[in-house]
Amino acid sequence: MDYRAIYPLPLRLLSSLIDMVLVLGGLSIVTLVFVNATLRGAAGFDLAWSLEVTAFLLLWTTFLGCAAAIARGAHMRVSEIVELFVPRAAHRFLSAAINIVVLVMMLSLIVEGYSISSHTWAQRTTVLYWPVGFLYASMPVGIALSLIFHLFNMLHDWRSPPDRRDPPLAHHVDGADTGAVL
Repeated sequence: MDYRAIYPLPLRLLSSLIDMVLVLGGLSIVTLVFVNATLRGAAGFDLAWSLEVTAFLLLWTTFLGCAAAIARGAHMRVSEIVELFVPRAAHRFLSAAINIVVLVMMLSLIVEGYSISSHTWAQRTTVLYWPVGFLYASMPVGIALSLIFHLFNMLHDWRSPPDRRDPPLAHHVDGADTGAVL
């Protein structure tokens, strides 16, 4: 379920901002890699700084992408096993238990990521002399944003049992609703 439509305005704006940053980051990565490969092949040299910038962008887009995926409810779940082997009455409690495990994992990633980032902040990258901690800060920042969305989604799911949640999106062909569930 894509949760963004039910988010309060500040969360919708945050989700949109993350999406814009991801688009800019992705375009920047593609552009830098293309230009650097072209220069290396055609002119025989490369832009040394582009490798560092690309590494930074890749890490930041990865962890911000995690937050964007959680806002969309797009993280992978293996629900078929649960449907087959877990009684329907236990689904809600199993979901709550899984959400709590995810919460604990996110909190530990934030704490450890902050620790790594703060311990490496004084180190500098080779070419641009950026703090290495800025590279590692992508994890606690991205996971903290993910946690915000996860908490809202978790509370929404707990308050709205599956039978009372929004119906699944219908499959549309040429603007007509076929009634088929995706």
